[in-house]
Amino acid sequence: MLSRTANSGHLGVESALEKMAISHDELPRRGGLSPEDAEFLANFSDEKKKKVMWKIDLRLIPMLLSLYLIAYLDKTNIGNAKIEGLLHSLNMTGDQYNIALSIFFIPYVLGEVPSNMLLKNFKHPSYYLGMLVLLWGIIMTCTGFVQNFSGLVAVRFLLGLFEAGFFPGAILLISEWYLPNETQKRIALMYTSAATGGAFSGLLAFALAKMDGLAGLEGWRWIFIIEGLATVCVGLLCFFVLLDSPALSAGFLTPEEVRYLELRQMARRVYVPKEEGQSSFDWGCLWSVATDWKMYLLILANWSQAVPNYAMKFTMPTIVKSMGFTSATAQLLTIPPYACGAVSAYLLSVFADRSSWRMPYIVGPQVCVVVAFSLLFSKAAEIQTHIAVCYFGVCLACFGMYPIFPGVNAWNVVNTAGPIRRAISIGYLVCAGNIGGVVGSYIYKDNEVPKYTTGYGTSLAFGSAGILAALALEYGLWQVNKRDAQMTEEEVRARYSDEQLEKMGDKSPLYRYCL
Repeated sequence: MLSRTANSGHLGVESALEKMAISHDELPRRGGLSPEDAEFLANFSDEKKKKVMWKIDLRLIPMLLSLYLIAYLDKTNIGNAKIEGLLHSLNMTGDQYNIALSIFFIPYVLGEVPSNMLLKNFKHPSYYLGMLVLLWGIIMTCTGFVQNFSGLVAVRFLLGLFEAGFFPGAILLISEWYLPNETQKRIALMYTSAATGGAFSGLLAFALAKMDGLAGLEGWRWIFIIEGLATVCVGLLCFFVLLDSPALSAGFLTPEEVRYLELRQMARRVYVPKEEGQSSFDWGCLWSVATDWKMYLLILANWSQAVPNYAMKFTMPTIVKSMGFTSATAQLLTIPPYACGAVSAYLLSVFADRSSWRMPYIVGPQVCVVVAFSLLFSKAAEIQTHIAVCYFGVCLACFGMYPIFPGVNAWNVVNTAGPIRRAISIGYLVCAGNIGGVVGSYIYKDNEVPKYTTGYGTSLAFGSAGILAALALEYGLWQVNKRDAQMTEEEVRARYSDEQLEKMGDKSPLYRYCL
């Protein structure tokens, strides 16, 4: 049987099953579990659990990691193309370059929530995500043939449109395969591919730029063409390799494993959800997410990495080049900072999942972001005489920025009840967070090289605001849990019907937020 806190954001199914707090007759309230289902979960051995999770990790995570790596390269390779002659070739100014960066985020931001709502209607998520990847790969390849500023703006807009649905869709897919205390390290693994991509993009751009003149095309064009063709190949692979759901994985999982994976998700619920036949375009759920106070503190915490991170992605090669290095050396020197980000994102996420405590593993990195941009803000005006300090600042900034995103998104996933509301909240948080990308596109101004007062100062401000937001959210969730703990489950069920509790979702007095 299940304890009252089986629906809590921070307790796993197995620990809940061990606490027999309600009778077998009450089990149907817990997501419709029968006594036989509960007994099956309780008797599913640790060895079998490890085996099935290992099978999923080996099949799902590498594919998502590869997809996000491709997405990252396609989103940010314009920064590498810039120092290889993009602006001169297309007769563009620095302001036009910033417009080309920011135009990407208009469809990217607006498309994320609708895309996740649409994804819930697909029986095979792999088909939908594969189609998106295939389309943006074609657009990326076309970018290598643009002839002017208008053409670049057009392909960047389309790239943003088709990329919009991938990342929130990938997080949703993770949330449907894993329990709350298993999500952050998986999100982090996927997100570390962004840091790895940052390192790899510099190395790849360095190599592709050597194709300058081949077939009469400049080196920067080959960056887009080769990376676009690689994206098309990975997009086609999605249709055959990417997992959909346990029920559609009979050839990959045994019937017993499928049953275990489905029942452990059901056991997280307090009641039988009435979602059969319900459209994922649930405007009530959308309104509930849009008016949730927690969401806006999460967004502000997310902006502490989104604004400086997006800005740094597009500008890091230029920052390193301003230290006095050649373009080729600058491309290579972008590798260590991203490597720092990859290591910190994964390690801190492992500790966060083990402790089931999110806040310290968000605030700690935010402090690193503040320290890093304080160093850069104070020393970058004379960057060539403070190369070591400024380069350390760039590395420390990446070390701090990359753990924040998986931490914030995992905090959102574990504190959102119901599949449809979870899908919307994931898209909403990623969508709002990417508004930071629009801001980040404008804060590094060419006329401020190398001091970048606006860029470093804005990043410092967002990092500081994010710390306050994370601490405020921790305090707010603690207060809500303390208030709701004063009522027993019997008192709550006497006051509210199952239907009312279902509608309340994570605002139910029975829900316990993860701190």
